[in-house]
Amino acid sequence: MARASPAFGPPVADFEVRGEAGPISWRLERCMRGLAGKRILVAGSATGIGAATARRLGQEGAHVFLGDFRIDAAELVAKDIQAAGGTAAAGFFDLHDEKTIETLVASAVGAYGGLDGLVNVAYEGRAEYHGRDVEILSMDPKVWEIVLHGNVIGTALMIKYALPHLVETGGGSIVNITSPGASAGESVRVVYGASKGALNSITRHVANTYGVRGVRCNCVSPGAILTEAGQAAFSQEMRKKMIASMPIKRLGQPEDPAATIAYLLSDDAEWITGQIWGVNGGIAFRE
Repeated sequence: MARASPAFGPPVADFEVRGEAGPISWRLERCMRGLAGKRILVAGSATGIGAATARRLGQEGAHVFLGDFRIDAAELVAKDIQAAGGTAAAGFFDLHDEKTIETLVASAVGAYGGLDGLVNVAYEGRAEYHGRDVEILSMDPKVWEIVLHGNVIGTALMIKYALPHLVETGGGSIVNITSPGASAGESVRVVYGASKGALNSITRHVANTYGVRGVRCNCVSPGAILTEAGQAAFSQEMRKKMIASMPIKRLGQPEDPAATIAYLLSDDAEWITGQIWGVNGGIAFRE
């Protein structure tokens, strides 16, 4: 668990990860160039990777606006950032409701006077739909419609409403969370993989079309991360098998992709766009 310093001057946070071989601890200090003062919306930030990203950005001195349909949980994360000396606020949105997406972006802009970055972590993850995302001969079109609407249309709408503000600022960075399932060809989770493949394509469209206007757009593709959902989904036997196939002998923590997301939002990544970054402990390699 992260334990942030009470004040951001200089900001420091101590982290401890419990790997299979025992606890691993490290200290995080603000280190990303140009993140301090940036105004960043993190869509899908009540738990897991989104919450860890919001906390990391707050630690880096960014002004963070958290969005989630679990507004109570998002507000708790915002309060954690504030208690550590950072700047954060939260608002409600639903990937399936365009008006709430538009309102969320407007609220973030209104809170901080503009927008410099967007992180799209939210996805259609309700268990009743993922459990019915089966091989294609048994597909349920309703499940496909719901997953594609949330993961593709909802995320595209978030980008649509954020882009004019990024351009008005003079440029900015968008980071989308994709999945290895986009290219794995799994026997199940077919529409989930298809939705993430579509997100990869959207990412490259934005990078290619809006780079000339100063907007960068990249994807982060996390591997096996011990989020709250991962803790519940990965049995001990499954964890052992995954770790056995990994060069780095532990599963990921939400802080691992959060660090990469923060980097891609920072000025240190100003020449990086249209790329898919795997953060997976080496369980899979790709160019």
